[in-house]
Amino acid sequence: MPEDNHSIGFQLGYTYRRASNLFLSKLKPFDITPEQWTVLNQIARSEGVNQKEVAARAVKDQPTTTRILDLLERKGLIQRETSPHDRRAFLLYITEAGKDLLASTSTIEQECSRLITEGIHDSEMEKFRDILSRMNENLTNLI
Repeated sequence: MPEDNHSIGFQLGYTYRRASNLFLSKLKPFDITPEQWTVLNQIARSEGVNQKEVAARAVKDQPTTTRILDLLERKGLIQRETSPHDRRAFLLYITEAGKDLLASTSTIEQECSRLITEGIHDSEMEKFRDILSRMNENLTNLI
């Protein structure tokens, strides 16, 4: 990491970009980005979820989520069905192709996480997650 910038925001952003680029490079043969993978994974975890819920769970804004869902649908990885309770809303379901893709790539995500945290003890990771959680709580109270 460049030595001239030790701010928390810089360090978090720098680490996120590098981790995302690692995952992106590993996903390249599967023609899916980390952002698309995250949305697809959220749909798989709660089939029949609506777009608003997916956006919240994936921490994406509505326009970005819509763009990602359009791509996933064109790739045949998800399908949208009109909600029986609200004809303006769509419920999202993962297709067999989407399930196959997640089955093939979930181990890649786990391996990337393992590589990134290599040499870091479980207790240190627990403390790190706790600190990040508290930082996010502070930010929630500020925004």
